[in-house]
Amino acid sequence: MKYRILGNTGIQVSEIGFGTWTLGLDWWGKKLEEDEAIKMLKHAYDLGINFYETADMYGKGKSEKLLAKAFKDMRNEVIYSTKWGYDIYDANQIGHGEIPQKHTPEFLDYALSESMKRLETNFIDVYSLHNPKMNAILNNALFDRLDELVEAGRIKSHGVALGPAIGWEKEGMYAIENRNIVCLQTVYNILEQDPGRVFFDAVDKRNNSEVGIMVRVPDASGVLTGKVNEHTVFDKNDHRNNRKKEWIIQAMQKIEKLKPIANSHGWDITELAMKYILSQKQISVLLPTVTSVEEIDLFAQISDGNYLNKDERLQIEKMYVNNFDMPKLLA
Repeated sequence: MKYRILGNTGIQVSEIGFGTWTLGLDWWGKKLEEDEAIKMLKHAYDLGINFYETADMYGKGKSEKLLAKAFKDMRNEVIYSTKWGYDIYDANQIGHGEIPQKHTPEFLDYALSESMKRLETNFIDVYSLHNPKMNAILNNALFDRLDELVEAGRIKSHGVALGPAIGWEKEGMYAIENRNIVCLQTVYNILEQDPGRVFFDAVDKRNNSEVGIMVRVPDASGVLTGKVNEHTVFDKNDHRNNRKKEWIIQAMQKIEKLKPIANSHGWDITELAMKYILSQKQISVLLPTVTSVEEIDLFAQISDGNYLNKDERLQIEKMYVNNFDMPKLLA
């Protein structure tokens, strides 16, 4: 396992992190029992993964509690990154619908205390706004309070975790350019490079050692790992139901055009997809979706320092900009 520094924190994080939303929610086609979840967390640690990304809303604190159980008496050996902002205490979530947000200084203090109780810790390494809208990003009092919490030692750093359609490019750009964040989490993969590329440029302009990018959905919802194709039928609770069949069909065609690059290195498409992300210096942590010990093994071995060179990255970016010479899909 290779390691990188998260933004300007000095915190050394494994290139491959463990996103725990599959442990608290059954939105990825599989419900994980507690024993299996804890086994996965411990196995990831044994492979060198020290970065665990979660949120208070994942099962209304379930994922945070599982981390505390898995790493009891190991607090200084693991890095906890959690998120806040949804009112999980006074609102009930129906299906995948969004529940009300409370990105206020008062709710921040309350949510932080509750997360610390569930995680059984007196500090949190990375504390991020969860899918913030622009009104939260513009709230000076909120970010002043976050900085005060860093000074007090309750959190070591803070960032923003962006969600598609409910907090995206404008929010991310403002946060990078105007807020004292150390990380920004976004969807980014070899088939979906925007707005990630915009954030990379903004990070470089600000100072590429100040803000680290955390990447989620690096596998394009399973298309890049071979677990999803045009014949896949998703369970009604599966979050990937929002993927249109037309998009998946075209994604499979794009993958065929990427195979010569993968083959030239002796890689499969999964390796190419993950190594493409890790080839970029702005990336601090890659957060693949994992639902089994076998998937943890798969992703952990990809972190080996053997990545793409600049010319190969530019070749792939050019293919992406030209939509792989395919017609644009209608929205």
